[in-house]
Amino acid sequence: MRVAVLGSGPVGQTAALLLARWGVPVVLVDEHEVRDPVGSKAICQQRDTLDVWASLGAGCLAEEGLTWTTARTFHRATELFSLKLPDGGSALPPFVNLSQARVEEVLDELIERQPLIDVRRGHRVRGLTQPGRVVVECDTADGPRRIEADYAIACAGARGDTVRRALGQHLEGVSFRDLFLICDIRADLPGWAAERRFYFDPPWNPGRQVLIHPCPGSQFRIDWQVPEDYDLAAEESGGAMEARIRAIVGPVPYEVIWRSVYRFHTRLVPRMRVGRVLLAGDCAHLVAPFGARGLNSGVADAENAAWKLAAVLRGDAGEELLESYHTERHAAAVENAAVTTATMDFLVPQDEEQHRRRLDVLTRAAYDPAACEQVDSGRLAEPFWYVDSPLTTPDPRRPFAGRPPRGAVPAPGPGILLPDVTVPSGRLRDLARQGFLLLTTPGVRGEGARSVEIPVGGVLGARPGEAWLVRPDAYVAAVLRVGDQRAHLVPGVRGVTRVVDDVGDRAHAAE
Repeated sequence: MRVAVLGSGPVGQTAALLLARWGVPVVLVDEHEVRDPVGSKAICQQRDTLDVWASLGAGCLAEEGLTWTTARTFHRATELFSLKLPDGGSALPPFVNLSQARVEEVLDELIERQPLIDVRRGHRVRGLTQPGRVVVECDTADGPRRIEADYAIACAGARGDTVRRALGQHLEGVSFRDLFLICDIRADLPGWAAERRFYFDPPWNPGRQVLIHPCPGSQFRIDWQVPEDYDLAAEESGGAMEARIRAIVGPVPYEVIWRSVYRFHTRLVPRMRVGRVLLAGDCAHLVAPFGARGLNSGVADAENAAWKLAAVLRGDAGEELLESYHTERHAAAVENAAVTTATMDFLVPQDEEQHRRRLDVLTRAAYDPAACEQVDSGRLAEPFWYVDSPLTTPDPRRPFAGRPPRGAVPAPGPGILLPDVTVPSGRLRDLARQGFLLLTTPGVRGEGARSVEIPVGGVLGARPGEAWLVRPDAYVAAVLRVGDQRAHLVPGVRGVTRVVDDVGDRAHAAE
């Protein structure tokens, strides 16, 4: 078997499907015999995640999910502000709310139809070694089983301690003291289906926060911050849970579908590549869910890993290309940890100075628009930009200006994910995901790679005489210019493309 994928949550499912799309045989290993069909769990899927799933044939997820359009923020009994979310001009919504159980169901259907994926359920990993290949030892109901593969992607989740220990890794970081009670309910709440509501210090949860997300089918996901000694069973048996929900929904009938209690963490492994094994998703990094950066970053891990493993297995790249997986995705994990830690420090102040600052910001936000910008209830998930990657050739004419304002994306350029736009040949990102792609301007042609001509200017801001080299995950690797004597390289990848001038035979390699 070429690649073993350990864990079949959404990240593992995505990794397996992407590898199979590249023609790589996969064994997908999971310890559970059957799935848990209920619970919202990872609820918010960002546009770029939906884009990856649509490329695999799961476009229905974008259609089934619910997109709220208004974000309301309250402090105590006062609404501070509300924001209308732009759609961004894409064929896909900016995000959807959809239960993780439904995502897994749809991806399982695709896996069942994929002959290159061999699913092994009821396989609990008890050991992993790398004696030249990856050897995975599993316990099953029928006794021990041994799986061998050329490479592995570890998507075993937050509880994947056995896999991490075998690789000499552990999740380093902090755990937050307070707990969060998460409850899915079904109720008829007119007007709430298009709104996300965030409450700081409401009268019915004093000193703490509450977040309410709408979901399809008149369902709502409610997150309460609760004390570290919170007892769910005692609250349910004593009737306090009923009072907690009634404080939000009022006298309308409701049904509890699922509930759980979580402690949030910010933890990362030191290495996301250990030999022939790549760690992905919660197996590699844990972040608080505010901003929905967990599952979404895990899907980005899966896509990054899949095209690079496929390139190595096809002989198009040496194994050193896999080191760029760690470089790129660990930097993304560090970024997500920084963003979510700042959010958690605002939600759950760690000292008196943070308490005073938060109270000052929330008080001023009721009348000062500038203070509203400082209210941190979570910056929604966004792509990580590989501007410092060894696979990216910087363009001095397009310097990276740093993290853009909330809700915005950087201008297109090296290291930036392509805008989701339509060209005569189809959706640009779909074209990119078929292999390296060269976007040329009039008068420039490419040899040795698929190429599509684009107009000067436009969404990319391309200039005359340019060609844009795009990676198989739709990130721009380099902006090439005919006549430029510098070599533009994608290190470790052989034979990517050549760019030539129509009026001469001078070639500029990018291989």
